[in-house]
Amino acid sequence: MTEKELCATAIKAMDNAYVPYSGYKVGAALLTADGKIFTGCNIENAAYSPTVCAERVAFFKAISTGERKFKAIAVAGGKDGKIEGAFPPCGVCRQVMAEFCSPDFAILVVTGTDSYKKY
Repeated sequence: MTEKELCATAIKAMDNAYVPYSGYKVGAALLTADGKIFTGCNIENAAYSPTVCAERVAFFKAISTGERKFKAIAVAGGKDGKIEGAFPPCGVCRQVMAEFCSPDFAILVVTGTDSYKKY
C-alpha cells in the first residue's frame, strides 16, 4: 500500500466517527509490518475522559488481534468530515506509539484531500 492509499483509507475512516459534541471527525489507518491495515475513528462521550482518539482505536484493534509490528499510520480530520488542515496525534496517542513502534515508524498527517506531511 502506498502512503497516498493509506491516507485515503484514513479519510474514509472519518465516516465512522461518533462526534455529537465537537463535530470534528478524525480517521486513522494503521499499517502493520506485514501489510495489514487497521482503521480507527474518534469516538466521543459526554463525559470527556471516555472519549477515544482514532489513532488509539486503530492501534488497540491491531494489538487485540496479536499485531505488534507497525510500519506507519495516517491520520485525517476535520469539522463535519471535511479535511481541515492537520490533525496530528495527541500526547496520549504518541505515548501509545512510543510503547509499540520503532523509531522509523512513519506518521502521515493528512493536510488536504491529496496532500500530507510525513513525520
